[in-house]
Amino acid sequence: MLLKHKLYVLSFALLGLTAPVAYQIDRMAMSLPRLDGEIRIPGLSGPVTVEADAKAIPTVTAPIREDAQRALGYLHARDRLFQMDLMRRKSAGRLAEIFGEKALPVDLAQRVYEFQRTAQAIAAHLPPDQQAALAAYAQGVNAYIAGAQEFPPEFRVLRYRPEPWQAADSLLVALGMFQTLSDQETEERMLTTMARLLPPEVVAFLTPDTDEYTRPLLGGAGSHRPAQPVPVAAIAHLLEANAGRNPPLAAVGPEPPDIGSNNWAVGGRKTADGRALVANDMHLPLGVPNVWYRARLRYGEVDISGVTLPGAPPIVVGSNGHIAWGFTNIEGDFLDLVRLEINPANADEYRTPEGWRRFETRQETLQVKDGPPVPVTLKSTLWGPVSPAPLLGDPVAIHWNALDPQAVNLGLIDMDRATTLEHAMALLNRTGSPPQNVVLADADGHIAWTYMGYYPKRVGLDGSVAESWAKPGVGWDGYIPPEQLPRLIDPPEGFIATANSRTLGKDYPYIIGHGFANGYRAYRIAEQLRAKPLWSEADLLGLQLDTTSGFYEFYRELALATLDEAALKSDPALADAKAAIQAWDGRLAPDSLGIGLLINWRLDLAQALFAPLMAGCAAAEPGFAYRWREQETPLRAWLAGRAPDTLPERHTDWHGFLLDNLKRSAAKLLAEHPGAQLAALPWGEINRVAIRHPFSRSFPAAGFLLDMPETAGACNSFCIKALNNGHGASERMAVSPNHPEAGILHIPGGQSGHPLSPYYRDQERAWAEGRPLPFLPGKTEHRLTLVPDRAG
Repeated sequence: MLLKHKLYVLSFALLGLTAPVAYQIDRMAMSLPRLDGEIRIPGLSGPVTVEADAKAIPTVTAPIREDAQRALGYLHARDRLFQMDLMRRKSAGRLAEIFGEKALPVDLAQRVYEFQRTAQAIAAHLPPDQQAALAAYAQGVNAYIAGAQEFPPEFRVLRYRPEPWQAADSLLVALGMFQTLSDQETEERMLTTMARLLPPEVVAFLTPDTDEYTRPLLGGAGSHRPAQPVPVAAIAHLLEANAGRNPPLAAVGPEPPDIGSNNWAVGGRKTADGRALVANDMHLPLGVPNVWYRARLRYGEVDISGVTLPGAPPIVVGSNGHIAWGFTNIEGDFLDLVRLEINPANADEYRTPEGWRRFETRQETLQVKDGPPVPVTLKSTLWGPVSPAPLLGDPVAIHWNALDPQAVNLGLIDMDRATTLEHAMALLNRTGSPPQNVVLADADGHIAWTYMGYYPKRVGLDGSVAESWAKPGVGWDGYIPPEQLPRLIDPPEGFIATANSRTLGKDYPYIIGHGFANGYRAYRIAEQLRAKPLWSEADLLGLQLDTTSGFYEFYRELALATLDEAALKSDPALADAKAAIQAWDGRLAPDSLGIGLLINWRLDLAQALFAPLMAGCAAAEPGFAYRWREQETPLRAWLAGRAPDTLPERHTDWHGFLLDNLKRSAAKLLAEHPGAQLAALPWGEINRVAIRHPFSRSFPAAGFLLDMPETAGACNSFCIKALNNGHGASERMAVSPNHPEAGILHIPGGQSGHPLSPYYRDQERAWAEGRPLPFLPGKTEHRLTLVPDRAG
């Protein structure tokens, strides 16, 4: 153990700690989490016990809810204080205070959203019970900060002390999650540029909201942006007009990562004993420590378990013994860019329905470690802050539900007392969180699905492109009433599944979004749930780990047809490519062969076909990129039709085009893996999973001790076990509300964010290997008692 400590000290010495090793070992040991003994915390109404199992997963037993939240605040700070501080600083635009000038671009971008001011306004607007929850939680965090002999090593490396925790800081953490789960500003900029510069039939073709796999849960089979036939004449005209222009490679990119996950519920008639089950794996950026912290809270008649977000008091997903629930992100539209009309006679004014109005301006100062402070001027409108980046030359304001104190709250804390599906759905429909699909199960074997969050009710526009709101009758008319949000209870098939794809048809009276994730994952989940008559918790975990991907069968067939006898005769080296593709086993498992070539070829085909259409867009709008989640629909239609007039420049026939791109894809893959043979190159060698500590990005030499072990990854966005590009399952859960002892829950990494702690990475192997860990904490190994500090 001493050797391990010395290695950690060495790694932190690389980050700037130069004191003697023995001293550093002592200081780091003092900052390790305390799991036993007695701690005094102000505000407690009575003693609270914290029993921890062999993985330091706590069970908190308290007299009342607020005491449990004080205890949770203490535990979060004890185990994840640096993570919490980083999250509140990131949201507020205060990273340069600890990292210096290199963090200024992030801070400048964040200050635009005015999250600090927004968080304070939200805190003041919350109902009394939620304000009490935040106050109690902050007391627990501050009890740890006040009593710590030594803070975690990151604070020593960066040479600063954490500030006291405020109630608004928890809302900064929540607003950071809004930002993680939302990229509508990017989508709206893309759609606005395309609508301005491309023919309408080309825009409609390139931006559908559906695919061959999507099956809505409610609202009929139709969609607002249905798949369109290839507009041959319009594409041919664009190709001719753009001949000779070379748009940047970034003008076309792969689909954005599907941040948001898989969830499904299985009703009682599909289990051996009638229990209902919920499975959930939330796909998020993976890092060290993990985004979630496991906990069980008991007070009064409440016994609730699941994962929490360090920095905030609610159990996010889990079970309370009556109801189990899990989330997936809704890739909807909750942000609009408002095109501003500036007064020609006074640039400090913009047009509103009531006439010209002066911009609100505020001066802020960014403090910079080891550097001079940086002043910044922020401009706001009645609709929201002014973006620093114009859109096609026009200034735009950001109107976003996350910036509305009426649309953000901590209603999720009340899931502790939800006892029926109807009660839980009504509560979730009024919860002001990032908008989510929620699947639920109750203790009587019933299941349900609904929406959580606040959804704009637009008038005079659909929100897909930036428009002026200066005319009366254009904008948002509040939010969709909670009772009008979609609900589904006990469907005939006995299960409900979502996976970020479109869940509503055109018959639903409101437009929720424009571009959703491809429906393959939800399709595959439903296909498997339908095929098997009875399911258990272990079966659900097995499905979460599924690596089959029928999505790529289209490309295998296309590639094998392209690699015909004539192609092989003209270039014998292509035999290796053909052998690789023939070897593919239909999965994206680490040992699957050939799939890496198919994945790369698909991306290269999309680049080759779409980029020539985007030359004008890329020239007109800095940073433009066509990255549509349903990109596959137009891509397959184009490749299936192969109209001669739609061939990109420098190609005379489709077979040659496909073959040339396949050769380039193979050559790039081999260049990235020197000495490899395509037919012997497994997907796990291409798709590496690296889960890193924030410090190791800047100081790679410390990464071997701070990061999780790099592993061979399975899947990508087009199979259930989605894992690539730094995104993956941040937890996996399978549980029945009234049988939690049989439930499964694991997270990458571990409970602790302290690199010397035995709980820093002790759940990592189970997560990486897909082995179940119990949903509930296990046998008590440690006992901590929190007692009232009457002096505090």
